[in-house]
Amino acid sequence: MKKAVVLLSGGMDSAAVVAMAREQGFDVHALSVRYGQRHTSELDAAARVARAMGVTRHKVVDVDLRSIGGSALTDDIDVPVRTDEERGGDDIPVTYVPARNTIMLSLALGWAEVLGANDIFCGVNAVDYSGYPDCRPEFIAAFQTLANLATRAGVEGAGIRIHAPLQHLSKAQIASEGHRLGVDFALTVSCYRADAQGRACGHCDACRLRADGFAAAGLPDPTHYA
Repeated sequence: MKKAVVLLSGGMDSAAVVAMAREQGFDVHALSVRYGQRHTSELDAAARVARAMGVTRHKVVDVDLRSIGGSALTDDIDVPVRTDEERGGDDIPVTYVPARNTIMLSLALGWAEVLGANDIFCGVNAVDYSGYPDCRPEFIAAFQTLANLATRAGVEGAGIRIHAPLQHLSKAQIASEGHRLGVDFALTVSCYRADAQGRACGHCDACRLRADGFAAAGLPDPTHYA
């Protein structure tokens, strides 16, 4: 089996990506990052998902982005709770974590080299997302170019491929695809304000997108709410 590194946050999107990689025949090595996020219950969720989905190995790497701050997810900044009318627009919300996806993909790239894996999967999404610049297709394409310039695999011709299978899917399509693949979304945590038990607030952008996705897909919402 070909090896792949899959970034696993503990949310519904990354859980779906693990299932997609496995369906494609990859030997999945899951990577989670403890980056100083305030909602650490997502890491507990990542461990649950990794166990339930039988990944070959689950690694957790520590990076202190809280020391940099600048985000409601890592700093003492309130997570916004907005109405549907207030969501959207061109503004980048305070839940954006500076350089997070760049750093996480870089860590995945390093581990992939050690493992001899040429494939990296991530759950970024350019449809139902909150305006983060590092979720755009242009970013994924640029990182793949970087990966092939910066690694032995790239220089020697094996090549590194960055897979973002959710890139153009709506949250409803992600929920439906995960359901088809047997993902237990009850194990996952998406909320920006989740408590220590992983219970969701039901009001932040992540909760709203998640709930709307299940509703649009005609699936019951398995989220544990506070």
